[in-house]
Amino acid sequence: MRRLVIAVLSLALATTSARAEGIGLGFFFGDPTGLDLKIDLQRRSALDIVIGLANFRERGAKYAHLTYLVTPIVARGRSVNVPLRLGIGGAIYGTEDFINAGVRVPFEVALAFRTTPLEIYGEIAMLLTLTDDPRFDLQGGVGLRFYF
Repeated sequence: MRRLVIAVLSLALATTSARAEGIGLGFFFGDPTGLDLKIDLQRRSALDIVIGLANFRERGAKYAHLTYLVTPIVARGRSVNVPLRLGIGGAIYGTEDFINAGVRVPFEVALAFRTTPLEIYGEIAMLLTLTDDPRFDLQGGVGLRFYF
């Protein structure tokens, strides 16, 4: 698995053509932390999948989410585009003893470079946990995606 990720990232970095929309693979650091896969569906919509750890405070707490993203606004610059994305999706997280499920609503701002297949982004998401004790949590962090 590690070799596959390194090979995909190396291939993405070696591409010298303009940034192509399609599939982005990278990492998200924060709450949660994990491997990030963004699959563009149409010109301004995508699916975002993160699989990893819920956070670093709870050892062993696994995390996964699937989010539908739309891009209502894209600010265009000479060397970078700045898309603003909104989404809705679901999350599953917890330990082997107890699994939580929730609905998440993220807001994402990205720097998508025009000459390289690279995107740096930040995200803040509200998470409504739907277990025995429903509550709102706030998630957030920064990520890096390579497109191929």
